[in-house]
Amino acid sequence: MIFTLLAFLILIIFYAVYFCKMLSQKKRGIRTRQLGAAGKSQKTRRIETLLSVETALIVPVQVISIALDNSLLSSGFRIAGIIAGFLGDAVFFTAVLTMRDSWRAGIPSEDKTEFVSQGIYSVSRNPAFLGFDLMYAGICLAYCNIATVICTVLVIVMLHLQILQEEEFCAAAFGDDYARYKSQVRRYLGRKIRRKIKKATE
Repeated sequence: MIFTLLAFLILIIFYAVYFCKMLSQKKRGIRTRQLGAAGKSQKTRRIETLLSVETALIVPVQVISIALDNSLLSSGFRIAGIIAGFLGDAVFFTAVLTMRDSWRAGIPSEDKTEFVSQGIYSVSRNPAFLGFDLMYAGICLAYCNIATVICTVLVIVMLHLQILQEEEFCAAAFGDDYARYKSQVRRYLGRKIRRKIKKATE
């Protein structure tokens, strides 16, 4: 019973953050969700459309698995999953808060956003996606079955493909600033250590 309550709480917090941010930006005339919007390349629209479908599909799979308490793993894995899920909520909330009005779901087709590299973005180039991954993986560990495993793997793969697209967009939009940032901060987590090579003196 406790796993069920905690798992539902993870989902409620995560999607509350997502939709509250979206509604908040909508009131200020900002279109947050831009997945699959017009004005993008065919490849970008295809990936974003598939991502939209998979992120929508995984929700009922998660809810049904939690409601039926359908899991193949032991309590140790389930506890780890709950921890990962709440960590995902925290990372996602922090990322969205740090991005302020520059946060978008999908590559913006028209409006311009600011380049953000401070806060949690100083240790992860994609903390919002990291939050998604942790939440999905956490629920999968807590309620591991064939359906949750398949959906989780598919959605994490699509999120990674979306990251690659957004990195191309950022490189084009922010130029040298993003290139320097990319050389210092890892895609998912951590800063890169730049080792100074000393030339041997004779």
